[in-house]
Amino acid sequence: MIRTILLAVAMGGSAAAVATDLGPVPARDPGSRLAPGWQHGAFIEIFVRGYQDSDGDGIGDLRGLTARLDYLQALGIKGIWLMPITASADRDHGYATTDFRALEPQYGSLADFDEFIRQAHRRGIGVIIDYVINHSAAAHPLFQQALRSPASPYRDWFVWQQETPGGWDIWGQNPWTATPTGSYFATFGPTMPDFNLNNPLVRDYHINSLRFWLNRGLDGFRLDAVPHLVETNAIEWNDQPESRRLTKSFQELIKGYRQRHVVCEATANPQVYADPAVCGSAFAFGLERQIIKAARGEPAAIQAVADYFKTAPPTMATMLANHDIFAGARIWDQLAGDEAAYKLAAASYLLMPGTPFIYYGEEIGMAGIPGLPGDEPLRGPMSWHADGGFSSAEPYRQPSPNAASHNAAAQAADPNSLLNFYKAMLRLRNTLPAIARGSYEAAQVEGQVMSFRRRLGREQALVVINYGAQAAPTPHMNLPAGARLQAVYPRGQVRLRTDAQGGPPIPARSVAVYRIKP
Repeated sequence: MIRTILLAVAMGGSAAAVATDLGPVPARDPGSRLAPGWQHGAFIEIFVRGYQDSDGDGIGDLRGLTARLDYLQALGIKGIWLMPITASADRDHGYATTDFRALEPQYGSLADFDEFIRQAHRRGIGVIIDYVINHSAAAHPLFQQALRSPASPYRDWFVWQQETPGGWDIWGQNPWTATPTGSYFATFGPTMPDFNLNNPLVRDYHINSLRFWLNRGLDGFRLDAVPHLVETNAIEWNDQPESRRLTKSFQELIKGYRQRHVVCEATANPQVYADPAVCGSAFAFGLERQIIKAARGEPAAIQAVADYFKTAPPTMATMLANHDIFAGARIWDQLAGDEAAYKLAAASYLLMPGTPFIYYGEEIGMAGIPGLPGDEPLRGPMSWHADGGFSSAEPYRQPSPNAASHNAAAQAADPNSLLNFYKAMLRLRNTLPAIARGSYEAAQVEGQVMSFRRRLGREQALVVINYGAQAAPTPHMNLPAGARLQAVYPRGQVRLRTDAQGGPPIPARSVAVYRIKP
């Protein structure tokens, strides 16, 4: 039986009793209904607040998201990453958690969550959620208790010093916040105090909270900010060995459940965190910028993209952009609406190794919302129709400025749209195992043409991308003598010859995929 603890928390000058579940959660693996290897398909990253409103309050919710699962299945998605859905102090941002075992009330009930999981699984789609290990909200009842007195039993759940330490600088700020009862450490600012993960009680709290969701049939987690779990001193605060060991322990817990997936946000040394000895998968920060530059035709970036997976683990999670502005603006804005370049960027990461993550609205060319601070331009309501379609009420935020032309309905009707291009790329990934899970071989760049091969067992695929504004000579393919090239995208294209040179030119700003037949 799970214990619920009532904490007296100061609110508006008075004390209120807040129920916080700190009890143990035994592991009860419900198994998995997903096909083996589901995690090698493409994921979509969804901001629930911004996806679909079902109850007319202008805010997206789980029932609305469930109603859009057919759209995601048709797109070719195999996994969904939900940005924070747990109760939070800021709601919109979502990363200031106030209860690690409760849903944000505006998103719905646990029954809604369970139904969403069931319906996703019926369509062969796995679901992972954001889990914020490093910190809580300052409004979390445990921190509020710790803030009241150094004698609080929860004081050591967070990181405190009697006096504010000097010499610290994290992203231009001192991470220590002074209070009348001492100074606390907060990597991401005063509203999100860091947990003391050297405290075994804190680790147990997270372990039991992770089990809470896994026991409900959740398929895994995106672990937030894992290089920051333990900061040892002002100089060596980032990506300490203790953080890597903790990340590994959480990975082992999660993957102790059958067919679960873990991906980590590790802006420091992401390739290290993608190693099975740490997280097993991590976002390939930095690659996204090179892909955008390559899509513009920059030769050095094209070479950098071709070289990346010569050394990077194939378990990297790739992307073009995400919910954080530090990773870049919406792709439409970065490429100034150049749809040819947009398609080249999409093909680059959807056909290469790694597990691709598509940010919601990316597949229809949603633009960011101008004039808003911080990450808000990236987190607008999904453009379903020219006249909205997100909510029957006024949305929590204004629509994308290009919603009239770049919405899901209009894009679905246009055979040459971004949406249909994404569907074609994901169809390749879902029907050619070599694209989803194969090795990465013979990657090369000639001029502005990149080519590489993917191999899984006896199946081989060849990918050729011309980033240039002019047609280019056929690159050296170095294929086995007598090999035949069957065009799988676009169908009906002329065949490439299997010798060194002499084939037809590669069209400007084009993508071609072949199955290599012996």
